Amino acid sequence: MNVESSGGNGQVESPRLGRAVPRHRTAVRRVLLGISTLLAVGLLGLVPAAQADNASDKAAALEQQAQLEQQANEVQSSLEFVDAGIAKSAADLVTFQGQLPGAQAALAGAEARVATATGVVSSLTARIDLAQQNKDKITAQIATDAEKSTETKAMIGQIAAQSYKAGGLPPNLTLILGADSPNDLANSIDLAEQALRSQTAALEALTAQKATNQNAQVRLAAVEEEIKDLKQQAETALAAEQVARNQAATEKAKVDKLISDSAALNATLEAEKPRIQAKLQAVQNEKDAVATQIAEIQRKEREAAEAAARAEAARLAKIEEERRIEAARVAYEQEQARIAQEKANAQANLGGGGSSYTPPPFVPPTYTPPPYVPPAPGNPSAFGLQHPFAGNIPITSGFGWRQTPAGTIDFNGTGSYLHSGIDFGATCGTPVYAPADGVVQIAGQTNVVYGGGNVLYISHGVVQGNALMTVFYHNSSVIVSAGQAVKQGQLVAYSGNTGNSTGCHAHFETWLNGSPVDPMGLL
Repeated sequence: MNVESSGGNGQVESPRLGRAVPRHRTAVRRVLLGISTLLAVGLLGLVPAAQADNASDKAAALEQQAQLEQQANEVQSSLEFVDAGIAKSAADLVTFQGQLPGAQAALAGAEARVATATGVVSSLTARIDLAQQNKDKITAQIATDAEKSTETKAMIGQIAAQSYKAGGLPPNLTLILGADSPNDLANSIDLAEQALRSQTAALEALTAQKATNQNAQVRLAAVEEEIKDLKQQAETALAAEQVARNQAATEKAKVDKLISDSAALNATLEAEKPRIQAKLQAVQNEKDAVATQIAEIQRKEREAAEAAARAEAARLAKIEEERRIEAARVAYEQEQARIAQEKANAQANLGGGGSSYTPPPFVPPTYTPPPYVPPAPGNPSAFGLQHPFAGNIPITSGFGWRQTPAGTIDFNGTGSYLHSGIDFGATCGTPVYAPADGVVQIAGQTNVVYGGGNVLYISHGVVQGNALMTVFYHNSSVIVSAGQAVKQGQLVAYSGNTGNSTGCHAHFETWLNGSPVDPMGLL
């Protein structure tokens, strides 16, 4: 098969290599160790992080996801009375925009891993090319040395054969000995000795050549083993590069989709902006009207409570005044009786006859009751509100002011809005219970608030100078009616998805003395 690197300088064939020489693998392994280290470092970005890092990253990702979901829920809650579709689009836009930075970071990381893997493949390709060149040189040298060895063997054979048969020298011996003719030598014995020395030298050269050839074969086997291991590493690196490229392609698709979806949703919201702003204004006007209505109800309740308190204070003051007058009359009568007795005793001592004593009329003391001073409002916890749901229902959107969630929705230039209650993530049909004793003010499907669906208003009266009302929106049904007295814990409704709602949930508000307050401060 072929191994090709997009960043390399050619192709590397990976044929089946010849068997390795076991005794020489130690030296080869030292070389490959350095290459393997380079490969491991180069591909470090492609392997999973340590478990501890994974756990930390996972926790951070979950926290970020939770925050993003919270923001999306808050966006939906800000538009829940306007239009369910628009609220969903705005929430999705916030989600996509929040996910985009993470997706872009993931894409950058994937592209970096591709670059790292490509570099590793290129490095291995270059090393394989170098090793192949070394192999070619050694192979060529072995062939050359083998040819020389063959020539030397042939020459030794010729020398031996000619010397044995003719007692002389072959014609080409003069070239070896450096003489033009056998006649130039002193005698045949000297020629024979020189031939013997030449043969010995040739044999020694042949022995040395054999050792050289053996060494070259060892080096060739080591290089072949190196090439084999390098090709295996190159194939592994190429596979890792392809994985990185696939990951990068996946992350790129995510980024492109987020950008595309965000652009589409933003365009939709931009086109709907005039209608959204008009509805927002209409809803705000209705909410203001509801706030005025609740404030008026609670004002009257507090005035009635104060009037009752004044009347009770006046009644108690009257009782106290009558008690004081009666006590003063009794004391006056006792005093006059004492005076009459003293006068009678005095007359008797003088020897005179008794005389009658007529006391002056009783004059009641003047009493001015203290002015009525209404007590300062007590702690609202005195209402003893209980949770309107039996189970542990999560809060999907809390109480308070929010900044503009999307650029196309500026809340008519105010840039913020008040989420006047809290949203519980209750499934449709979840029982709703009265948080405290009270009287139902409004119940059922009404137009009191646009998009509120089946609503429920319960007045809990005045306790320690505070007037409290609880409000529920989007109920699937309300099973009590206006004017009905309810007890704490009594089943009053079922949560739902009526009105302009993006899903099953319960919108719960608490109004204290004419203003919305955070229900969690009272539950």
